[in-house]
Amino acid sequence: MKDKIIGFVNDVVKEMKKVTWPTQAELKESTMVVIVVCLILAAFTYVVDMAVQVIFKGIF
Repeated sequence: MKDKIIGFVNDVVKEMKKVTWPTQAELKESTMVVIVVCLILAAFTYVVDMAVQVIFKGIF
C-alpha cells in the first residue's frame, strides 16, 4: 500500500512539472473576460425577469 501511495505522489509531481501556468497578463485578461460575461448574463437575466414580471402582472 505504501509503495502505491509513493508511486502516486511521484506521478503527480512528474505531471505537475509538465503544466504550463498562465502568465500574470493572461490571468488578468481571462479574469476580465469572466467578469464581463458574468455582468452581461446578470443584466440579461434581470431584463428577462422584469419582462416576465410585467407580463404576469398584466395577465393576473
